[in-house]
Amino acid sequence: MQFRLKHFIIAIIVIVVVLIGGLSWHQHNHFNRNTTVNGVAVGGMTADQAYQKVKASSRSNDVYLNGKLIYNGTQSDSGITSADKGKFTTALKDQRTFLPSGKKRNMTVLPSNVDSEQTTAMKQSVDSAVAKLNEGRRAPVDAYAVLKNGKVSTVAAKKGNQYDLENVMKQFNNERANGTIRLTAHYKQPLAVNSKEVQNEKSKLSALAKRKVTYQVEKQNYRLTADDVITKATYQKGKYSFDTAAVKSHIDQINAKQATLGKAFKFKTHSGKEITTSDKGSYGWKISADRAGATLANAMADNKKSVDAKKDIYGTGYNKRGTGYGVTSNDGIGNTYVELSLAEQHVWFYKDGKCVFDADVVTGSNTPGNRTPKGVWYIMYQQSPATLRGLNDDGSTYSSPVQYWSPFTDSGCGFHDASWRNNWSKTEYLTTTGGSHGCANMHPSDAGRAYHDMEINEPVVIY
Repeated sequence: MQFRLKHFIIAIIVIVVVLIGGLSWHQHNHFNRNTTVNGVAVGGMTADQAYQKVKASSRSNDVYLNGKLIYNGTQSDSGITSADKGKFTTALKDQRTFLPSGKKRNMTVLPSNVDSEQTTAMKQSVDSAVAKLNEGRRAPVDAYAVLKNGKVSTVAAKKGNQYDLENVMKQFNNERANGTIRLTAHYKQPLAVNSKEVQNEKSKLSALAKRKVTYQVEKQNYRLTADDVITKATYQKGKYSFDTAAVKSHIDQINAKQATLGKAFKFKTHSGKEITTSDKGSYGWKISADRAGATLANAMADNKKSVDAKKDIYGTGYNKRGTGYGVTSNDGIGNTYVELSLAEQHVWFYKDGKCVFDADVVTGSNTPGNRTPKGVWYIMYQQSPATLRGLNDDGSTYSSPVQYWSPFTDSGCGFHDASWRNNWSKTEYLTTTGGSHGCANMHPSDAGRAYHDMEINEPVVIY
């Protein structure tokens, strides 16, 4: 009796092993019963059988969005070729379960031969359909972190009712292999305060709030904190945005101490007399608070320890970037300059502190609009030869060819030869008609030497 029971148990075990083995073999080599490939039912088929069936199928190429047909496609073959056969074996492995499963699952095998032109048209129809659905709908607003007045906080998200085009397009790309594409539009979800992205924003801004940078202005250094520079900052999608209104008061202080634009200079003339120039000239520089704010905030974002102010300066006249930055000798004028005395009707050209040439001139007539302006200007550019054009006092136009032209004001005053001039008296400029229109007229024999003894951006001191 015991012998028979023992053999019965062994037989049962053998049967179970055979059944499990057979089931395992079947599961290993056949798709589950509710599996589809590219929308084609392949349940119970081997990889090869599934390949043959899907390859022989046709595609409607219709696209549905939320159950509504939005693209009536042109029917085509499956696009599956012999090059895709191995993909079915991979799909079989990916859907394999230990026990038979009735779960519905669609496996995607991207065809080697896809109608790219029709795909483009399908995407355009999806884009248009979602855009139409979104007409009049409100976009969501992501939560975000903000640094304001030295403190980092978060602003909560605001939900909207717009549909998420990116999500629909992702569905399309996943469904494109199917003969019929069925898409569902979902509301676009904003980033939440506790999202990884917003927490990263907080981390970036918290680090930024602790940073300092040294601002180098010529030979002076200014240590500035994030509070000194940044009123408000955000960090979204890998990019900082700054409000740097806070830095303006600091830049105003630096400009008051060091800037030269619109400033009256202390100047020692050729005779050794010290004068104070007019502050009406164009020579000099100032720091732009807007540029400085961007420079300093970006330097802090990049964790730089110091940055130079040179690219933050501005000026007036021809060179809007400013002139004389870095020049600290001679009250900011330096040792290479042009000195023009209206009273003496004479000009001196200095190189490295030494006068290399001087000459008589005739300057602007003693009438409003013609007087040569006092102040510290600069050589804007040089041209040889050139033609000077403008209006005479009676309203008529003039066109005067010259060999050498070095303008120093936007209004058209400059150094040039005046071959038409006969009267070179030192009092000619005091009359209403004997002087120039504001230029410094030079003897033709002197103009060439003077031209070559000047350089662009060189200061011109007129008093």
